[in-house]
Amino acid sequence: MDALYPRLLVDDFGACARFYEAALRELLHIEPVKLIPEAEYANWDLKGEGVLVLMGRARIADAVGTADLPAPSGQDGSMLVFRVDDVDAAAVTLRVLGAVQVTGPQNRPDWGPRLRTAHLRDPGGNLLELQSY
Repeated sequence: MDALYPRLLVDDFGACARFYEAALRELLHIEPVKLIPEAEYANWDLKGEGVLVLMGRARIADAVGTADLPAPSGQDGSMLVFRVDDVDAAAVTLRVLGAVQVTGPQNRPDWGPRLRTAHLRDPGGNLLELQSY
């Protein structure tokens, strides 16, 4: 049973599903458990625990009665963090898969000893952090 997992609500389900299918295959060596384009739903598990769920934003907006409200804007409200062995190589991989680089790989000694990060955006505009330490 999954106690907690992230669900990204995305506007372009197809682009985001293709991105995460390839990214999670490359970074975590996992495949989707379910990938249902017509339902705008996909999920991935690692060792039996939920890692990520993608769902079309409009589906949830309809379900919770917010379809008529404006889309969020401004500063990011969430971020997915991937712990990787090599931040530089993972950043290249994600850029090749369609991510847009926000900050290049850099050491962050003020955040933690030996911490290295890079920040990118997935095709849906979600903020991603790659980190190693």
